[in-house]
Amino acid sequence: MTDSIMYHAGNRELQDRFDSRRIADRLEEKLTRVAFSESDRAFIGESIYFFLATADAEGRPDCSFKGGPPGFVRITADDELAFPDYDGNGQFKSLGNLLVNASVGLLFIDLHNRPRRLRVNGTARIDREDPLLAECVGAQMIVRVKVRAIFPNCPRYIPKLAMAEPSIYIPAEGQAPVEPAWKGFADFKDHVPPRQPTAGVPPAGKVDS
Repeated sequence: MTDSIMYHAGNRELQDRFDSRRIADRLEEKLTRVAFSESDRAFIGESIYFFLATADAEGRPDCSFKGGPPGFVRITADDELAFPDYDGNGQFKSLGNLLVNASVGLLFIDLHNRPRRLRVNGTARIDREDPLLAECVGAQMIVRVKVRAIFPNCPRYIPKLAMAEPSIYIPAEGQAPVEPAWKGFADFKDHVPPRQPTAGVPPAGKVDS
């Protein structure tokens, strides 16, 4: 098929080598979509983390973990989602990549209830003035992803794990942020920038020891 939104020449070469082109085409035909289904919306809406794949202008990849409270990733249109950027280490590895290469891959995995995973590929844009900032506690920027392809992966190799407790660093309404210990280390403390003002979070924090 020449109109695939999933496969390129490299994929096709290996599919042909392993005689899997037929099943690959069938999986795209039956499962791949360009708009979120109701099950997609429910799964993403209850997710507390996902993995974000980006690449720089030369195609060098980076993968990052993104976490937050349930609902921190929002479906904002049939073919768009948005998520907040919280305070981090200031490297901006993922979001910096988006400024030079808008292509992204998001992987949502359920490790705690029933094994599920969902891929969302598309193009991203960053906005420091996005209206969602006022609704997302602790967000310093909003990233919106326009969908190119949505694909539910087979969950066969996903282990089932138990969550002990949520992260203490997730922003919470009216609570001062808990600062990670590394910000107070001698090697770094004089170089850490001040936190950006964000909705619902007092400016003062504490260093977690």
